[in-house]
Amino acid sequence: MSECSHDCSTCGENCASRDKQSFLEPANQFSNIGKVYAVVSGKGGVGKSLVTGLLAVLAKRAGYDVAVLDADITGPSVPRMFGLKQQALGNDAGIIPVMTKTGIEVMSINLLLEEDTSPVVWRGPVIAGTVKQFWTDVVWNKVDYMFVDMPPGTGDVPLTVFQSLPVDGVIVVTSPQELVGMVVEKAVNMASLMEKPVMALVENMSYMVCPDCQKKVYPFGESKLEQTAKRLNIPMTARIPINPKLAAACDKGLIELFDGDWLDEISKELLK
Repeated sequence: MSECSHDCSTCGENCASRDKQSFLEPANQFSNIGKVYAVVSGKGGVGKSLVTGLLAVLAKRAGYDVAVLDADITGPSVPRMFGLKQQALGNDAGIIPVMTKTGIEVMSINLLLEEDTSPVVWRGPVIAGTVKQFWTDVVWNKVDYMFVDMPPGTGDVPLTVFQSLPVDGVIVVTSPQELVGMVVEKAVNMASLMEKPVMALVENMSYMVCPDCQKKVYPFGESKLEQTAKRLNIPMTARIPINPKLAAACDKGLIELFDGDWLDEISKELLK
């Protein structure tokens, strides 16, 4: 361990001198936010944003007021999934999130850029500060459940979210490859270090269903999802298949029309 700099905002260590509540940031004074769930992954490309979107849609279908905070500043995909093209506006109260077709509040860096293909070439502290502003400066009108789409890994932004936002639980997303198992454990260990409960482990691209015989095919081999969850003491698991219709819906901005029961049980538990 390196010598302590006494700047806890740049450190993930859980030492005796840390004030565990000292970095929680107040939400905008006009915001009204209930539960906050962070959706994380140890590496990119496993479907973390997809799971965030699906959980948000399920919560909305259940009759709740829902929001998505896109904390993946350098790789935002939430606006595209929901078909959002307009820019977020602001007033004296703060930044106003953009509403999806079914009424989900969304804030993402792509809603503030003139072109959604413009790269965000910022250093880590600036990115982390932007995510913090999505919490403090955005007017989240009335939110029962907020889902935070985290960037992959265990760097500056995940640390900022865990320290600055009152995260009530974590959902970890993975894929079946053996290598990912090791990376999953890193994400779980970070959540544990920050004293955030891991609620579920979701395996994306888990299998394919043959269109002719309806048999499940495992292109990456039989997964070890349940064994991994048991070893890491994660109470809930779910599998999402490789589904061309789901992928097409996300590409067309129609995720709110998806049809599938893969995350129903996890959603019910999160919404209790």
